[in-house]
Amino acid sequence: MREFSLPALYEVPADGNLTDIVRRNAAQHPDVAVIARKVSGAKWGSPRTESGGGTWQDVTARDFLSEVHAAAKGLIAAGVEPGDRVALMSRTRYEWTLLDFAIWSAGAVTVPVYETSSPEQVRWILGDSGATACVVESAAHAEAVESVREGLPALKHVWQIEAGAVEELRRLGQGVTDETVEERGSAAKADDPATIVYTSGTTGRPKGCVLTHRSFFAECGNVVERLRPLFRTGECSVLLFLPLAHVFGRLVQVAPMLAPIRLGCLPDIKNLTDELASFRPTLILGVPRVFEKVYNSARAKAQADGKGKIFDKAADTAIAYSRALDNTSGPSFGLRLKHKIFDKLVYSKLRAVLGGRGEYAISGGAPLGERLGHFFRGIGFTVLEGYGLTESCAATAFNPWDRQKIGTVGQPLPGSVIRIADDGEVLLHGEHLFKEYWNNPEATAEALADGWFHTGDIGTLDEDGYLRITGRKKEILVTAGGKNVAPAVIEDRIRAHALVAECMVVGDGRPFVGALVTLDEEFLARWCADHGKPAGATAESLRDDPELLAEIQSAVDDGNAAVSKAESVRKFRVLPAQFTEESGHLTPSLKLKRGVVARDYAGEIEAIYAK
Repeated sequence: MREFSLPALYEVPADGNLTDIVRRNAAQHPDVAVIARKVSGAKWGSPRTESGGGTWQDVTARDFLSEVHAAAKGLIAAGVEPGDRVALMSRTRYEWTLLDFAIWSAGAVTVPVYETSSPEQVRWILGDSGATACVVESAAHAEAVESVREGLPALKHVWQIEAGAVEELRRLGQGVTDETVEERGSAAKADDPATIVYTSGTTGRPKGCVLTHRSFFAECGNVVERLRPLFRTGECSVLLFLPLAHVFGRLVQVAPMLAPIRLGCLPDIKNLTDELASFRPTLILGVPRVFEKVYNSARAKAQADGKGKIFDKAADTAIAYSRALDNTSGPSFGLRLKHKIFDKLVYSKLRAVLGGRGEYAISGGAPLGERLGHFFRGIGFTVLEGYGLTESCAATAFNPWDRQKIGTVGQPLPGSVIRIADDGEVLLHGEHLFKEYWNNPEATAEALADGWFHTGDIGTLDEDGYLRITGRKKEILVTAGGKNVAPAVIEDRIRAHALVAECMVVGDGRPFVGALVTLDEEFLARWCADHGKPAGATAESLRDDPELLAEIQSAVDDGNAAVSKAESVRKFRVLPAQFTEESGHLTPSLKLKRGVVARDYAGEIEAIYAK
């Protein structure tokens, strides 16, 4: 058994709650822009103002507090009581953050709902949480709630953002005094629930994780203090494009407010590079797929322009340069010279795509991969990898800005402890952990056995306390030959290929390891154009194409290089379509539902092992 801890850098206020943040910012930084919303000539809050085009309008700390309190008064006037659960179902946008703080200021508890949720999922979350009110974004969301409303007796109000919900709440609350909202906002204490975040649920119904105000303070306070150079008030900014129904998105919302630094909320990432160029953040927080897309898009564009070889040499130089930074001697003179040349030709353009001002990003949600980590550090844009779960209020480990170890997910959150159990499971302890699973004492007792949160992940700690995640305890495959295989290692390597959307390793009880592979539709079209395939060719029409199979084999070979022969993928099958949330194969946070995939593609799995 091995464990590692770091002392806390931030003291959680014993009697405080998250509404203290907006009040403190208004008092100490009244004229500082703490958040920005997208406007396009129409009044903000309309369907047009939060997507595509428009300009960023800053909101000062003083004005944000005023708008939060106005919305909170409306909730109070509508009958929302202290401790009531209020659901939020919307894309990431200014109103989401505004209403989150307004719900807290009314003394209530926020229940996020993914905007892609089905009516049945909506019914479960609103029913299980006992939500008395719900704010949705669109008419489609309102219809989804209305379709299951008969089964939700506690639900009294549904407001729609695109139908003027914020303005309606402001009008409702005109008769509520400032003293009332101040009293409500101060009622909750550190150990009271702030939010119930429902896990994505790769198996069974989602569980509601109760995160307290203490959880967020311990999490965000220590993240900000450990990464203080990335959170300089008046200088730094972050663009939030992650879903706020996911706990990582909430970290990206609350930490900048706590710092405070300027926060921009972006609902649509179709034009992410354009939005990065207009907002120009100094810090980006995203999932690995975002950084993979940046790399793959840049490489594909270079190839289309006839500069593919130059890009590949620049990428190899960046990786070599980054690796050399970890050596005591550092990069050689020749490597530094090549790096300087490629900085002018390639790297500076890539940094411009990322907004032009940033030097750091934080990545979580899935493994980034060492090659990509070294590539980005080599171009002058360091991606700090972290690790966390809903139950740990996002990051429970992350790489410090000044002591990064690429290939690890970093050291424990200051003030917390990471322990590796005898069977390799990662155990956690700290103030940032969830309080309980809502209405599920049995699951709570199991997860928090012996005072430690049992993550279900397998990992190792090095002598400096840096954590590596090597797999999931319940996802370990045992081949017919008795070999234990952790799928995550090889899956992540295979998925790093531009053509691969998802990869699922199979082989439990089988003679060897196989894999199901889906193709990225965006890059498939580019690949087809480059290889003389018919325009509009699909994964289904090309799944037996020898040239495409050779390309996927190269991705599999790269994945196999990371594992032993007994763990390597011997055969694979290209599937006719991508896994999606709509198909039922991915959760809203894009985790693979392995059981569903195995059931729906049982025939494909059998074909791998057919003689």
